Amino acid sequence: MSKCYAYILRCADDTLYTGWTNNLEKRLKAHNEGKGGKYTRARTPCKLFYYEEFDDKISAQKREAAIKKLKRWEKLALVLVDKDDG
Repeated sequence: MSKCYAYILRCADDTLYTGWTNNLEKRLKAHNEGKGGKYTRARTPCKLFYYEEFDDKISAQKREAAIKKLKRWEKLALVLVDKDDG
């Protein structure tokens, strides 16, 4: 069973993009080649800012939806909370 991920990218214009995938490396490459989400096409290069791992697609999609509802500062805080846990 392959893992799935909910992720946040930080775009070249300092905006944040949230998505989900089953292959982070391939998806990041697609975003930076203009083949990812429409939003990121004009905002490359994008860097992986944050991600969470899940055992199934449905869980990753639900988390993506929840992250998209967060305010920018709440998305930025996810990274700080994650660093504090490590």
